Amino acid sequence: MTQYKLLTPGPLTTTAVVKAQMMEDRCTWDEEYKQLTQEIRQALLEVGQANQYYTTVLQQGSGSFVVESVLQTSLASNDHILIISNGAYGERMVAMAETLQQKVTAYRVPFNEQPDITVLQQMIQANQSITHIAFVHCETTTGMLNPLSLLCDFAQKNDLKVIVDAMSSFGGIPIDIAGLNIDYLISSANKCIQGVPGFGFVIAKKAVLEQCKGNAQSVVLDLYEQWKVMEQDGKWRFTSPTHVVAAFKQALNELTQEGGVEARYQRYQQNNDYLIAQMKILGFEPYIDSELQSPIITTFLYPDHQFNFNDFYQHMKTQGYVLYPGKLMEVPSFRIGNIGDLHRQDFEVLIHLIKDYQEKRGV
Repeated sequence: MTQYKLLTPGPLTTTAVVKAQMMEDRCTWDEEYKQLTQEIRQALLEVGQANQYYTTVLQQGSGSFVVESVLQTSLASNDHILIISNGAYGERMVAMAETLQQKVTAYRVPFNEQPDITVLQQMIQANQSITHIAFVHCETTTGMLNPLSLLCDFAQKNDLKVIVDAMSSFGGIPIDIAGLNIDYLISSANKCIQGVPGFGFVIAKKAVLEQCKGNAQSVVLDLYEQWKVMEQDGKWRFTSPTHVVAAFKQALNELTQEGGVEARYQRYQQNNDYLIAQMKILGFEPYIDSELQSPIITTFLYPDHQFNFNDFYQHMKTQGYVLYPGKLMEVPSFRIGNIGDLHRQDFEVLIHLIKDYQEKRGV
């Protein structure tokens, strides 16, 4: 079986040891498995620098399932949420809130720009009913890293509850959840923790979650009820992805072995710096400015009008590297991710292969 290097924002390349955990079948009612669930919940609090006032809820499904479970549960009928959108995943949150018929105001920003605090303040002053603010920390649409500390500080000054979609950043960029006073942080098993797809998780303030009973208009996406059952003994309300859970526990162990979030962040950042510098030499320019760039994934513009991404993609795949198509509508682009079990030598090989491809194109 071919093992590709996935230069994507998740699913991503995992270690052989993480994969091996999925070879054992486990029972959801077994005490050892329930203990495994509780250990994961505690470990995630430590990764996020959360204190005793926080709790972790694991939720079956993709990252988007978990985002929707938070929007289902956190908002009462009289709440009003302000959602910042400067990418496809901010837009997805807006669509979710609108579908749920919640009171929602969208602050849309160009995909290559960060939100403006002055504009946000004007929006709050113009609408005193806003109770929550939600945004994506790392927008993998472009690789944009939104100003987490600045936005959390703004929320606190305006007495807003904070929902952070940290899907593609948690575990790969240091986040002090308690220090930033975040109410809900959302992420997924198959991102910077370097597990495999199948569930996501929410780190939330206990006191805030306690107020959410009865808010959800869904049975399976009711985060409050999921939490209450999980608090009892580690049992998931519905069938959990047991193989994925076991793999995730091993991925958490490997995060610790690497040196924690800071060490992983340094690896991602160094790989990203190297990648961008070398890609520029080969004629590929990043879409967003360097000061806005995350170390998670980078969007590159096509180098010329003759560049064919599908041909490029298939060529790279035959060499063992899987890239990611662009998500921008107005400009042709593609993306290269840095997260997962990828190291400097992998990117050196990648650059060599791209250089060969460009030379074969006559560039």
